[in-house]
Amino acid sequence: MAARPELDLALVVGSHGRHVMIETPEGRRLLAHPRGKKSQCVVGDRVRWQIAGDEGVIEAIEPRRNLLMRQDEWRHKSFAANIDQLLVVLAGEPMFSESQLTRALIATEDAGIPATLLLNKVDVPQAAAARERLRPYAAMGYALHETALKTRPDEARATLAPLLAGRATLVLGASGMGKSTLINLVVPSAQAETQEVSQALNSGKHTTTTTRWYWLDDSASGLDGRGAILDSPGFQEFGLMHLTPQRLAELMPDLRQHLGACRFYNCTHRHEPGCGVRDAAERGEISANRYRLYAGLWDELEAGQRKG
Repeated sequence: MAARPELDLALVVGSHGRHVMIETPEGRRLLAHPRGKKSQCVVGDRVRWQIAGDEGVIEAIEPRRNLLMRQDEWRHKSFAANIDQLLVVLAGEPMFSESQLTRALIATEDAGIPATLLLNKVDVPQAAAARERLRPYAAMGYALHETALKTRPDEARATLAPLLAGRATLVLGASGMGKSTLINLVVPSAQAETQEVSQALNSGKHTTTTTRWYWLDDSASGLDGRGAILDSPGFQEFGLMHLTPQRLAELMPDLRQHLGACRFYNCTHRHEPGCGVRDAAERGEISANRYRLYAGLWDELEAGQRKG
């Protein structure tokens, strides 16, 4: 869709199927659908639209700053566009999946989106093991914060306030990590807003299948400059089939810093002699688990390329 600056601007705040919920700079929300057969809009898109009866018609999508997506063998799923940061909620009970975390961080590196890690449930004994597993990620430069969303809500709000202020933050978290608790803590009206948007989109029981946009405050008017939380859908796996295996190392900060030390320019960092990445792994500068994840992802993406 080409840009149409002469049309009114709106923000996509919810979607289901071909219908989306848009919000105007004045705060009005209404149902809309893209012109054409296939919807290309995602939550966070700025769109140009016009009225058609009691609904809106989206005529164009403004250029995106970024787009976070995942893709498996069967389909791709776009989470959101034009976001300022990703906040990954993790916990030790149940223990978070390092594979899922690594995949999400690779996708954010590819999209050029900063990521922050939030270790929840630090009031339980398993937090120590989770903290240890996250040590390599803090060493890579990812900001790591700790909280107990349920048992220390006031402290949690104080921790989250400066992280979220003035930014559009997409929250990711597997089941049991505390993502829903976080959303309800910082946006008390979230449940009601979700029901309202779902009813308008006629999505019924599918309320968790799409990203939702929630404003955090009224500190600024219009569609920009205000803090916002984007609640992402739950998922069991984070596919990276939209990437080639050759790009993996440059999207993993701990591997990336050793790429210049390889003997061969097309090194896969798996079996070649004189590999700076493998040497760093042997010296313990790259954790053994991270290197195993890299090798497994390479095999997965290489197999996907052959099928494609």
